[in-house]
Order: sequence, then structure tokens, then C-alpha cells
Amino acid sequence: MGAIDEISKTIKAVRQAKGLSQLALAKTAGMPQSHISRIENGGVNLRLTSLTEIARALDLELTLVPRKAIPAVRSIVSGAQVGAPKLTVRQVSRPAYSLEDDDG
Repeated sequence: MGAIDEISKTIKAVRQAKGLSQLALAKTAGMPQSHISRIENGGVNLRLTSLTEIARALDLELTLVPRKAIPAVRSIVSGAQVGAPKLTVRQVSRPAYSLEDDDG
């Protein structure tokens, strides 16, 4: 899958996860619904300006990441995606300093 296909797929998945129709996204992003449809279906050469407006409308941020850092970034992002379970902090019954040595 190419980069544009991946972006199109992500736009559609995030839009659907947020419960937005193409029309609602189009209005927020300031473009026709037909343009959103063509973008999601890979039928248009996506311009940076359109991508930026769609990202803003979906509460997403565009960021350039060094290739070497992509696995780490994907790992971090996978836990923060729409619909992902929230991270919770588990209560520890003993102080951290007592966890180092249980042998007394």
C-alpha cells in the first residue's frame, strides 16, 4: 500500500470512528463532499492544503518523522488511536523502594 492509499484509508477510518459523515467532514474542512469521497477512494491527487484542512477537521496533526523513528512513533500512536482503550494506572500496594529487594 502506497503512502497516499494509507493516508486515504486513515482519513476514512478516523472520520468513521468519530461518527462523522463525509458531508459533515467536508463542511468542517471547507470543501465539497464529493472531494472527500474521491480522497477516501484514492481518486484524487491529494494536495497538502486539503490534507491539512482535513487533518484539522479530524483533530489530527501532520508531522514529519525520521524513518528510523517510525516504528517507535507507530507504537506510541497505536495506543492513542480513536477507539483504543484508555491507559490506566494500577495502584501499587507497596512503595517502589520495597519492590527492589524482597529477600529481606
